[in-house]
Amino acid sequence: MTVKIVTDSGSDISPEEARKLGISLVPTYVRFGDEVFRDRVDLGVDDFYAKLVTSSIYPSTAAPSPGDFARVYQDLCKETDEILSIHITRKHSALLEAALLGKEMTHLNGCQIEIMDSGGVTMWQGLVAIAAARAASAGDNLQGVLAKAHETITNLKGLALLDTLKYVVKGGRLAKTIFKVESILNVKALVTIRDGEVRPVGLVRNWVKGIEKLNEFVRLAKGRNIQDIAIVYNTPHQDALNLREYVKTLFPNIIPLLARMGPTLGAHTGPGTIATALVSTKQLNSNAALLNS
Repeated sequence: MTVKIVTDSGSDISPEEARKLGISLVPTYVRFGDEVFRDRVDLGVDDFYAKLVTSSIYPSTAAPSPGDFARVYQDLCKETDEILSIHITRKHSALLEAALLGKEMTHLNGCQIEIMDSGGVTMWQGLVAIAAARAASAGDNLQGVLAKAHETITNLKGLALLDTLKYVVKGGRLAKTIFKVESILNVKALVTIRDGEVRPVGLVRNWVKGIEKLNEFVRLAKGRNIQDIAIVYNTPHQDALNLREYVKTLFPNIIPLLARMGPTLGAHTGPGTIATALVSTKQLNSNAALLNS
């Protein structure tokens, strides 16, 4: 039987892409005061950002319940005896614990379920799930799929440009002093995910300079056996299209995945974020990655 892959909507894999790859998506929750919505089920991405910038209530996000996971696992156990469930890093969410409790609630009947920390969120997590789904489709067993997922995490690098750190600080992801520096200097922030945590890696004078840094980040990876590239954004669509076209000039054999950042991370970054993540066939050394300087 084919290994089934589960992830949550914090991966920013679209429902259409998930269906194509055979990935089961468990929606996270976003709350505006007393209103609670399921990501991309009750609240679309565009509607979320419209609400984010107009509402006087700062949104919070929540993990799916253990019961949400148990229902998905139970259904999949009717189709397979091996499931790999890949989720947001536990350093930023209780989601992994909910998945583990969901596993305990599932009547396994010989079905083996592995719960995995992706070490990240958005397309960092998404590329891990996609690599696992491809390995499963190629016929790998659970251990083989798990090994591919771990290998992908090891060989992942990413860089994000944020228009403001206001939302990251509000969500408790970064210290307030960083936002004060950004506000005083009127600069834009570059961040990455390292060891499962959001880390600032630099400041740029303006948005155009930030885009140049993203281009440089991708350019430094040229010639280093890149096998997957994703661009995730909640900026104007043209920013992402321009970055994708630049990526295609450097890596003509790769079709970059373009993804819209949903509420799970968008509530903490705000409406002005664009990022790229890439996977190599072997671990990138520190000199190849701008974010490690």
